[in-house]
Amino acid sequence: MSQPRPRRPAHPVPIRIMHWIGVYAIGCMMFSGWEIYNASPSLPFLFPRWAGLGGWLGGALAWHLSAMWLLFVDGLAYIAYGIASGHFRRELHPPTPAAVAHDLGAALRLRLPHRAGHYNAVQRLLYAGVILIITLAVATGLAIWKPVQFGWLTGLFGGYPIARGIHLAMMGLIAGFIIIHVTLVAFYPRTLVSMVANTKADPETAP
Repeated sequence: MSQPRPRRPAHPVPIRIMHWIGVYAIGCMMFSGWEIYNASPSLPFLFPRWAGLGGWLGGALAWHLSAMWLLFVDGLAYIAYGIASGHFRRELHPPTPAAVAHDLGAALRLRLPHRAGHYNAVQRLLYAGVILIITLAVATGLAIWKPVQFGWLTGLFGGYPIARGIHLAMMGLIAGFIIIHVTLVAFYPRTLVSMVANTKADPETAP
């Protein structure tokens, strides 16, 4: 009689480490970014002073740039690991429109089951989207940080003011993703446990 195959971890150790490094880096960039924005607001509002990081413009820039390079290295490591390990191919392959529509409808009716270690179509779409958003945030950040040295990049985004507006918009989208992500974690607390502890993935189900 064949023995059942051992279940794999819900999230491998490298994924868990890179996830929390990314959380730290994005948090530092958002809070320091609010401090930078407040020094020269482009919209008719300011972020609360207590929400900023760095204390003043120079300190906020130091935090922001340090976190940017940390996020950049973490992102490259994640992409390299995702390709080499087959994580992208197994877990984050592009969903079909029909699968997204089905899972989104189930989620809105609060009937979408969650299986540890597996990504539904909506999750795969959101994760692909946030990777693109973070990439745009980093690219526009470089464009407005060094508009002379990276003049070609600034020009690609239509000039400094437009690049800054895109950068701010990407920050808003990242904040929206975080709100959705944290809300889903509140509904399924074991997802947080699986990102910390070495819990096992739920068994595969027949299609």
